[in-house]
Amino acid sequence: MKKFLIATVIVISLAIGINYILFFTSFFIDFNPDAPVMTIFNTDNESIYILKNGKYERFEIKGVNIGNTIPGSFGTDYSITKYDFLRWFRQIQEMGANTIRVYQIMNADFYNALYQYNKDNDNPLYLLHGLTISDYVQNSHINAMDEDFYKEIIKNTYILVDIIHGNRQLVLNQASGYGFYLRDVSPWVIGYILGSNWNSNTIAYTNKLHDTHEGYSGKYMYTSEEATAFESVLAMIGDTIIDYESKRYKEQRLISFFNWPSTDPFEYPDYITEFFKKCASVDVEHIKTTDAFISGHFASYHAYPYYPGYLNYFENKEFWFKDDQGNVNTYTAYLKMLKLHHSIPIVITEFGVPTARGMAHEDTNKGYNQGRNTEYEQGKIIIDTYEQIKSVNCAGSLLYIWQDDWTQATWNTQHAVDEKRLIYWSDSQSSDQGFGILSFDPGEEDVLCHVDGDITEWENINPAVINGDMKIYMQYDEKYIYYLVYKKNYDEKSDILYIPIDTTPKTGSNYSTEYDVRFDAYADFLIVIDGQEETRILVQERYDTLKALYDQYVNGVNPYSNPPQKNSPVFNQIRLILQLESVEKINNPDLMAQTYETGILTHGNSNPKDDEYNSLADFYINEDYIEMRIPWSILNFSDPSKMKVHDDYYENYGVEFINIKGIGIGIGSNQNKGNIIKMSPFKLKGWDKVTYHERLKQSYYMIKQVWTSEGMTKDNE
Repeated sequence: MKKFLIATVIVISLAIGINYILFFTSFFIDFNPDAPVMTIFNTDNESIYILKNGKYERFEIKGVNIGNTIPGSFGTDYSITKYDFLRWFRQIQEMGANTIRVYQIMNADFYNALYQYNKDNDNPLYLLHGLTISDYVQNSHINAMDEDFYKEIIKNTYILVDIIHGNRQLVLNQASGYGFYLRDVSPWVIGYILGSNWNSNTIAYTNKLHDTHEGYSGKYMYTSEEATAFESVLAMIGDTIIDYESKRYKEQRLISFFNWPSTDPFEYPDYITEFFKKCASVDVEHIKTTDAFISGHFASYHAYPYYPGYLNYFENKEFWFKDDQGNVNTYTAYLKMLKLHHSIPIVITEFGVPTARGMAHEDTNKGYNQGRNTEYEQGKIIIDTYEQIKSVNCAGSLLYIWQDDWTQATWNTQHAVDEKRLIYWSDSQSSDQGFGILSFDPGEEDVLCHVDGDITEWENINPAVINGDMKIYMQYDEKYIYYLVYKKNYDEKSDILYIPIDTTPKTGSNYSTEYDVRFDAYADFLIVIDGQEETRILVQERYDTLKALYDQYVNGVNPYSNPPQKNSPVFNQIRLILQLESVEKINNPDLMAQTYETGILTHGNSNPKDDEYNSLADFYINEDYIEMRIPWSILNFSDPSKMKVHDDYYENYGVEFINIKGIGIGIGSNQNKGNIIKMSPFKLKGWDKVTYHERLKQSYYMIKQVWTSEGMTKDNE
């Protein structure tokens, strides 16, 4: 019995050991070192080719990036299921795309779904696989030639190669997906995009520290004499992944290195590099390949029309940045610069614009802004930028991004929200949340209320406020507070309605000097309904986030040196910061930061099923009824799921949060202006469970029409 137990322990230990070596390490023995290496994809100096029926034919990458988030979950939860991916793959391919890109190692469900979708598919969906560098590696090492910087990257290249070949296991709590990766999806993997938003300081310091270095010379990749130290590190990483896959799996794939304008290879005037703090560049032209690398490499860039917009500040840009229609077009000019610079194919691996209500950057040429685009405008802009990319003969492009992302806080909104709780609600003021062409709308099947004039959604709702011939009804979900305002015989040309709202007990005013209206309680916000063009939300100046945080940039005044009174009767426009500084300020120090009024409300129909659909609609007037939807963050909610709002800025010297159990609200009009508006309480209760449903945006169908018609044209040729 004792011998049997010992033998059993030995067998189990051997099995565990063999399993560990095979699936948890990159150890292998090359039993056939002379076997030929194969590749499905290769390149020339401009195009990418795919092997079909024994011949290589040109392959234009036409696709979309996929994120790893859904509402109610963080990306690191890997909550997207195999069936979600299968549904998305079908929708993506029906849109006319042939490629998807992921940024990092995903959960095993993703690869299982890709395998199931493609295995019997004569028209498979191809994959470009990214390898994101962790924040720890990016920010804890200033020298990229330090072994501690690149050894984790190299380790992850081995893991990535094993995963796509169905030969890995990853345990929970690693900085990636996890599970049993047993499906070989390599037949549909175009290649790898190595790296992410490189830390410019790391690049600059590495190059300065190793101003003279030997470069890199590997079996598959080497550097030219002009290469920097950082580019040599990239060549070494690329050479390593090629070598590993060539030896272990006898296959090669395309290789690319992440790049974007912040680290592009161009030299700009000093005033531009100073303003944008562009201190580093990466030029993959300095990374060469040997004959042993039979696949190929390409240059990948994230390129948007609105950021960072270096070319907008060039002198005489009107002279040489004009497009075929005679309009200034710095986006096409930038694409042409990339094309002229490179001797290898170029793929624009991110482009697009968001449909969020908030805006973060403005495109001064064509209005292709980062935010404040309707779904229709998003479709038009994506199609136009796609055609611009094609016009300069890029090898492909990928939309950013397939699905909206509730976890994103944009630079000009992140101060106002509790970033740890973003997964529980949708902030339409954050432009980065709205890049997707698949929307996650609140509600299991439909939203509570469409701003469309149809008031049947309010049939079972009791009024929150009654004032004579005026009433307000209210309800809310994970994205908006909805209001139905009623005024008997309402005339939008002559009637002006005033709706005071009290959110915080700390501040507020019972009087508005601008509109000469009074309330019986202290209000923090005032909605003024004044026709279709002048309806807006105002904020009491003590509770004005822009004033408290950015007054130094906007008006040149330190707000804390003379803070507004807690009961100040001044109500300001609600504005968002667009740019703290400007290039022009170098020569004109008196220039102030750029802002725009985000509190102005847009009249329109928010029902996607209606022909008049406007995804940015805030309110709709239908005879005596006015429907409105107001984003939570406009009212200074930092986390509506827990009913947290901003505390007094001047007591805390910044944004802190407090909990509330309800708000006060009232209604009055210019017809009874002398009366004090009575405010009534409206209870609020948060939520722990998120409800949402998927909806393909209007832009999806517009892109589909263009992309599928291109495919039909190609087939007919």
